[in-house]
Amino acid sequence: PQPPQPVSMVTPITASVLSQLTSLVRRATLRESDLMPKYEKVHNFKVHTFRGPHWCEYCANFMWGLIAQGVKCADCGLNVHKQCSKVVPNDCQPDLRHVKKVYSCDLTTLVKAHNTKRPMVVDMCIQEIEARGLQSEGLYRISGFSELIEDVKLAFDRDGEKADISSSVYEDLNIITGALKLYFRELPIPLITYDAYPRFMEAGKIGDPEKRLESLHEALKLLPPAHCETLRYLMAHLKRVTRCEKENLMSAENLGIVFGPTLMRAPDLDAMTALNDIRYQRLVVEALITNEDVLF
Repeated sequence: PQPPQPVSMVTPITASVLSQLTSLVRRATLRESDLMPKYEKVHNFKVHTFRGPHWCEYCANFMWGLIAQGVKCADCGLNVHKQCSKVVPNDCQPDLRHVKKVYSCDLTTLVKAHNTKRPMVVDMCIQEIEARGLQSEGLYRISGFSELIEDVKLAFDRDGEKADISSSVYEDLNIITGALKLYFRELPIPLITYDAYPRFMEAGKIGDPEKRLESLHEALKLLPPAHCETLRYLMAHLKRVTRCEKENLMSAENLGIVFGPTLMRAPDLDAMTALNDIRYQRLVVEALITNEDVLF
């Protein structure tokens, strides 16, 4: 008879170690994804008159003159010579002492000032809308009272992420959807930026769905990271809205009509061209919602 074989301990130990390693890798990956993205931001320099002696924070040389000696970043407070401002890296880290507003504030400036992935307005409004349910008929199409929407805007400007937009304060959900749309309308640079606008419009005019998708994929690469991340989050939300279409009567097409002009506007177009563009703006947003899982 064969001698008894020694029991191998390799398999269970290996499995245990492998399990621990997998767990560590997963935790490390989660930690990595939780880190705030390092969005690049250019400085928002304005000509400034400094009181008393002042030195350039870039070259460390004295700023000469009695008035308009240099420029100051309105978002982070960096003081430099006008000539130096042309070579300063795009490393503006906005400071809440300078960034006083939430609405009408540049999107990248806002997320860097608050150290978030997306504007807190977008996150808070969408979470509130989804918490109350997506079945509300005419969601995003029906307008809330403009005075109360303005009230929400003031609350965000005053209190930031501490703003109370719960149902106990604003019972009508259309006020929250209205506040979210207003935020996008008041962005100084639209969510779909002026630079990227022509490429998105080209994509909207393509009849073949596959080619349109390819074109949209390329157009998305032109968006600044903070804009692209915010658009991704919004489209995922609007896709969930369409899943309740039987109750809320809001299809991707209907949402495209609402959000087309809200998310994208052309720089300096005559009235006729702007009117013609509305149709393609709708098609772009409709395609972004429908193909959200593929495009982002």
